[in-house]
Amino acid sequence: MSPTDDRARPRLETIDLDDPTGSRAERARRRPVMEATRGLVLEDRGSGIVGALVDFNPPKLVLRDRHGKDHTVRYADGSVRAAIDGKGVPVTLRAPSPRAEAPGFTASGSIDLGAVPARVARASRIWVEGIHDAELVEKVWGHDLRVEGVVVEQLEGADDLADRVRGFRPGDNRRLGILLDHLVEGSKESRIAAEVNDRNVLITGHPYVDVWQAVKPAVLGIDRWPEIPKGQPWKEGVIAALGVTVSPGEFWKHLLGKVKSWKDLEPQMLGAVEELIDFVAPPEG
Repeated sequence: MSPTDDRARPRLETIDLDDPTGSRAERARRRPVMEATRGLVLEDRGSGIVGALVDFNPPKLVLRDRHGKDHTVRYADGSVRAAIDGKGVPVTLRAPSPRAEAPGFTASGSIDLGAVPARVARASRIWVEGIHDAELVEKVWGHDLRVEGVVVEQLEGADDLADRVRGFRPGDNRRLGILLDHLVEGSKESRIAAEVNDRNVLITGHPYVDVWQAVKPAVLGIDRWPEIPKGQPWKEGVIAALGVTVSPGEFWKHLLGKVKSWKDLEPQMLGAVEELIDFVAPPEG
């Protein structure tokens, strides 16, 4: 994250243990001491950079932001904040023990920034077609979206997309990313997308008739999704072909529960969503 862009930094609410009252030694005694374990989420007080610790070599340390970019900052005791009880507290770091753990990862595969509060929502948005799309995006990318301050909204159908986009009034600081189902050459969705021409709007999509197909069939223990004849309701046709007697809503709840991370999704879905996130919340520098 760029040290010059305040909008890109999810700052921690601060408790200032470096209150100027009292001697320097007294302030140092009050300051918590933490192991500099790889993956510890820190905020550099000078630049405002937030990231997971990847290298601690005083007087320097390296923080990796959610986009995977490394930032080298100068370290001194109290120069960084860590989340303690949900608050950003200046801390003193010490060398980690040999048993220090590796950093955790989110469902999307990015470094888990832990207890960093969600930043204020951007004016930019991501639109998806329906509730199932929104729930799947939240399941896999929810942590990333909260860190970036990106809100996902449902279109509930894309037939009037061009009018909806004009009503949104995209701009340089108000970008719009749109995820469409069945975005293939000659489809209705491709014709709808072609009606939108705005440099502050990006439309991506996956080739599947329904977002259910963006989940790898292996999570259900099957080799491939059933082929449903044209003209037959797709969701109901899939359920019947699989020989289960549940409603589409119940089946989706079961399917979504099987999704644990990005590894359970098809590459076309992963690429489409990651491209949208980077468009509405571009990586720094």
